[in-house]
Amino acid sequence: MSMRQIDATGKACPIPVIEAKKALSEAVTSGVMIIVDNIIAVQNLEKMAGGFGYGFSYKEEAGTFKAIIQKDAGTEVPLYDPPPPGRKLVVVLTSDALGDGSGELGRILMKAFIYSLTELDAVPSAVIFMNRGAYLTAEGSNATDDLKILEGKGTEVLTCGTCSDYYGFSGSPAVGSTIDMFGITERMALADAIINF
Repeated sequence: MSMRQIDATGKACPIPVIEAKKALSEAVTSGVMIIVDNIIAVQNLEKMAGGFGYGFSYKEEAGTFKAIIQKDAGTEVPLYDPPPPGRKLVVVLTSDALGDGSGELGRILMKAFIYSLTELDAVPSAVIFMNRGAYLTAEGSNATDDLKILEGKGTEVLTCGTCSDYYGFSGSPAVGSTIDMFGITERMALADAIINF
């Protein structure tokens, strides 16, 4: 078993946690040393390590932090209960930004949220974009690469056709397809759980 080193400087939340989690899932890895450049990333790594019952320590050196996560002999504790097989999760996004306040921060958070969806063990059955959410599937959006990954994992990426027309997006979305309100309503009605932003 070996200790892996990961340089996650300059990488936004949740990338450092996801990279550490992936490395720790490898049977040959005894732990990771992950280099980050902000204390929030350190705190997030510590929470993740605690959730799995792993040892955690860090030290600051010249503006960067070296966090060490060491696997313990104890039983792993999952961060969340995985959904039961066949469960349909639908995500509905009605804006191109997450939350109120700064629009720039909201767009950063939305990008991180969509990326996080790609890392779930069970991806959503559908992600639906309405109103300003239609901007996220349009040509030039910073979310299209992650949405293509979701689509490749079996998620339907669906944009409200009326919304696309209203905002002047011509043709098909850059990723996924358009859908009418009945199709949206149908998928929501058949979902076991809905996340709505």
